[in-house]
Amino acid sequence: MSIAIITGITGQDGAYLAKLLLQKGYRVVGVTRNNHSSNKSKLEYLKISSDIEIYECDLSDLSSVLNMFNLYKPNEIYNLAAQSSVGLSFTQPIGTLQYNIVSVLNLLESIRIVSPNTRFYQASSSEMYGMVKELPVNISTPMHPLSPYAISKCTAYWIVVNYRESYGLHASNGVLFNHESFLRTNTFFVKKVISNAVLNRHNINWQLEVGNIDVKRDFGYSPKYVEAMWLILQQDNPRDFIICSGVSISLRDIIEYIFKKLSIPLDKIKISKDLYRPNEINDIYGDNSDAKNILKWDYDISFYQILDNLIKEEIDFNN
Repeated sequence: MSIAIITGITGQDGAYLAKLLLQKGYRVVGVTRNNHSSNKSKLEYLKISSDIEIYECDLSDLSSVLNMFNLYKPNEIYNLAAQSSVGLSFTQPIGTLQYNIVSVLNLLESIRIVSPNTRFYQASSSEMYGMVKELPVNISTPMHPLSPYAISKCTAYWIVVNYRESYGLHASNGVLFNHESFLRTNTFFVKKVISNAVLNRHNINWQLEVGNIDVKRDFGYSPKYVEAMWLILQQDNPRDFIICSGVSISLRDIIEYIFKKLSIPLDKIKISKDLYRPNEINDIYGDNSDAKNILKWDYDISFYQILDNLIKEEIDFNN
């Protein structure tokens, strides 16, 4: 039986990826910093908590990571662990940079020393590209990061490339654009809007306070994006892929669609300059042709269809 380690197992992507790997017959080991029952809510929601072995590991400590690889010598490892909030990275830049970079170094160095046949997946981000001059973004688009989070992801990306080229490791980056699901935390935009709108749709005094909603992003669906992660590690030759929907949609259009579905007046939207980011990407979307042609990744879902599903799931959960 193949062994797969997933760091960040308690997050949205970690939970959906674990479910996929279990369906494919893997022994799944989930890595957390603290093994508390409250951290397993997403796994419990998917009804897979009892099928996963949880392992406590501090990814910023090389000796702890080496111990994990000596214990499991996994066939595959998916590194989804990170300080992943762009907004938070502006208030905690040092912590974001340290953790998101050192954790990747420790994982790759442990593979090199202990388990060189382990296949490694790194969760990269479209935020790395920043203020691009040409759209759509492809894997060769120059990077111009605009946040501490994006800088940390750029550094991690090139560390993966270096270990692949210098040491011959099967190490790949999946550059994922925004992808949503019911399991998103409320710190992320789409989940924040849907959860608050569902809870307050009958509250005449409620307003949704938001920042710059005229920016556009490429949004997709997490359960489908984790399929691409798995496909990346099934390739004979490691390489990097853009995983995205291929189209962008404005945050304003998303809010207005959700409000109309829930019969909420649009004047409930309150723009706050305090929520604007110091630097902002106006529009970004990617080219997923390599993922479709090489990985044979099947993706053709309208984001409005995804919003319909997320609204329904949120309503059902709160009833």
